[in-house]
Amino acid sequence: MSVETQLMTIIQAAVAQQASDIYWLPATTEYQVLLQAAGQLQPLMTLDLATAQQVINHIKYQSNMAISDHRRPQLGAMTYTLAATVLNLRISTVGDFLGRESLVIRLLYQASETPLQYLIPSQRNQLQQLMQRTGLVLFSGPMGSGKTSTMYDLVRQVERPQVVMTIEDPVEIYEPKFLQLQVNDAAQMTYADLLKVGLRHHPEVFIIGEIRDEKTAQVAIQAALSGHLVLSTIHARGVFGIGPRLQQLGIAPATLQQALVAATYQRLVATTDGSQAALFDIVTTPAQVTAQSTTMMTARWGQLIEEQQAIGRISATLAQRLQAE
Repeated sequence: MSVETQLMTIIQAAVAQQASDIYWLPATTEYQVLLQAAGQLQPLMTLDLATAQQVINHIKYQSNMAISDHRRPQLGAMTYTLAATVLNLRISTVGDFLGRESLVIRLLYQASETPLQYLIPSQRNQLQQLMQRTGLVLFSGPMGSGKTSTMYDLVRQVERPQVVMTIEDPVEIYEPKFLQLQVNDAAQMTYADLLKVGLRHHPEVFIIGEIRDEKTAQVAIQAALSGHLVLSTIHARGVFGIGPRLQQLGIAPATLQQALVAATYQRLVATTDGSQAALFDIVTTPAQVTAQSTTMMTARWGQLIEEQQAIGRISATLAQRLQAE
């Protein structure tokens, strides 16, 4: 099998499962190829060392990376056409202490190619109603849980004409109706810098890829308080972890309560029919988000999991794992 055919086989399998990432991980005598799909790391195949290195070298060449450097971290990007589907791939490589190279591909799908499925349709309606308001809507959840897809899906469904500006690192979904900006720290185009410029464009809606530092948090709050709808992701282990995380970034609880419209946590879960869908924990009372809590999730989260297991939408094993989070 040629290198190109081997790579096509792997990417086809990843797309079929709507995987967010493909991993090439070295072992003693072989490479393991794994897929990150529906929040789980799943083995796909094993490759002998020589074949795996040939595929890795091919990917690095296509991504304008240094093929001969197997130790230092490298980042690259490439596009890959699979039938009628064009994928944007983000590549990351690094070598271990033995000089064995690992590689990760992040697959960035077009919005029309990956319609987001909601495990509970009424949750989409609840989130959609928030799009009629101004203020800050925050999405948390593990990497690959569909947060960006959720934000795009919700904003794209708004019927009234509006200017939408996205600020991302990198732009993950191409949407020609939006003004999409990409972060470039080296060019002094940080999240905070682009947000400040964006405010002068007076968009009705901001989609911010991530609030990850104090400056971005402050400008996002400013935008939310000045009459914009601001959607963003933030790293937190649960919906009640969002308030403490923003406090770490210098946002006072009282200020957050004024700006916040809703906070959510989501997981992309495997359903019993073989598909995957998003399940949400949603809080629309800002005071609950800023209050101290001994748990990361609401009681409703556990109830939703039990209900979905009872009607056969998710397995008992998955329900147990979700309840343990």
